[in-house]
Amino acid sequence: MTEIPASTNRLVLKSVALPSEHGGWGFLIEPILLGLLVAGSFDGLLLAVVAIGVFLIHQPLKIALKDRLKDRRPPRTIWAERFALAYGLMAFVPFVILLLKTNREFLLPILLAVPLASVQLYYDARNQSRILIPEICGGLALAMTAPAIAMLAGWTAFAAMILWVMLVLRIVPSILYVRARLKLEHGKPISPQLAWVAHAAAFIITGLVIARFASWPSVFAFGLLLIRALVGLSKYRKPRPAKIIGFQEVAYGLMTVIFVALGYRLPL
Repeated sequence: MTEIPASTNRLVLKSVALPSEHGGWGFLIEPILLGLLVAGSFDGLLLAVVAIGVFLIHQPLKIALKDRLKDRRPPRTIWAERFALAYGLMAFVPFVILLLKTNREFLLPILLAVPLASVQLYYDARNQSRILIPEICGGLALAMTAPAIAMLAGWTAFAAMILWVMLVLRIVPSILYVRARLKLEHGKPISPQLAWVAHAAAFIITGLVIARFASWPSVFAFGLLLIRALVGLSKYRKPRPAKIIGFQEVAYGLMTVIFVALGYRLPL
């Protein structure tokens, strides 16, 4: 019998245990970080664990279900089932604790996330998860984590949902920008106007409306994102590989969250 190299086993486990879409990590971390920075609590930490478990379960559960439907159960499927069970418990146990010890108003954002997540799962089942609609819906569903954390800290639904709006203004233009930037780096023709308009709209909305709740640091952050889009999709950009573009976008996302949180802490 041929022995499978340990490096191969590690690659298989990694493909089962971790999401294949690395960009999704930013969509997970940003709302968790924003919620905890502006309305941190122990209950919020529990909900963050729930969100991480739900995010992680997607990859192994998808593999396990597809293999089961094909009536096969190789070692990879067995590992997928194990990871799905572990991630499921990771999400289920703290969620039950929250249901037992808190009021259930925090469920409102979670219920609002269900239709968005359903759209992503529908396209994912059809192997179309990389197109624009499911990518946006998946990001907006994860963004509901922030208002849920805030409501666990006693925020009203209206005030909490402002956090979701801030994340919407970050996520949608970001997705449009990255998709256009990657095409541009691969020498494909693009129309940057849609990404530019989305960033400009986010900046204006933040300045005219959201700034009443989050103050000037939020406006500053969205101004930087607008400049990034204008330069990054122009002839003045510096060519970058896809991995670097991804890392840069994560950094821009963290910067935005920190400035938005600062706006809540230092209202002017």
